[in-house]
Amino acid sequence: MSAEGKSVIVTGASSGIGAATAKRLAEAGAQVMLAARREDRLKELAKEIGPNASWRVTDVTNHNDMLSLGQAAMKHFGKVDVIVNNAGIMPLSPLANRRVEEWDRMIDVNIKGVLYGIDAVLSHMLERKEGHVINVSSVAGLMTNPTSAVYSGTKHAVKAISEGLRKETAGIIRVTTIYPGKVNTELAHSIKDPDVLAGIGDRFNYTGLEGEDIAEAVHFAIASPRNMVLNDIVIRPIEQVL
Repeated sequence: MSAEGKSVIVTGASSGIGAATAKRLAEAGAQVMLAARREDRLKELAKEIGPNASWRVTDVTNHNDMLSLGQAAMKHFGKVDVIVNNAGIMPLSPLANRRVEEWDRMIDVNIKGVLYGIDAVLSHMLERKEGHVINVSSVAGLMTNPTSAVYSGTKHAVKAISEGLRKETAGIIRVTTIYPGKVNTELAHSIKDPDVLAGIGDRFNYTGLEGEDIAEAVHFAIASPRNMVLNDIVIRPIEQVL
């Protein structure tokens, strides 16, 4: 098996893991639909990838946007084989600091974005009797640490949603959940809490992975034989303890 000829939607494609994944899959012969909010980044990435890439400005927290994304990909490629629900934010903070707007935003992006992504393609995949849903969670979806209560809650939800989807569609849809550790992306830029920012250098003082490392895992999952599925992939930097 390989990713060649697959049509893949990638959310959060304007940078980091999403951009690296889109490039890796296109290199392998897949057609990719790039989805994110930053139009300039999408245009630049699509130009870099070439004819195997298309793009659509998309807000994953908007259900209609996501439905339109799925329809656009189906129209453009004729089918959708895979969706990589990668978009996510991580504004860590202690609960006592009451950063409620950040909690709401995390729930909207990290949970609803995944659900809307699934909804955008699931009927199509079930009708075709094949498909692959890849959800990007986090090692924070396997444990909870101080300041990550809400973020971990959203990433635990991704784990639960993935497992539910796997059981509901067993034998038809392949479901993979990826749990990255620290990756050198823009994710930490969403942290605004001064208490977290003051100690972030001590907390994450080790070399992170690159987006390309996670992209390799996504490609490996897609390219695995059709009769099997890599349900859970945990990837940490060798130095990471958490």
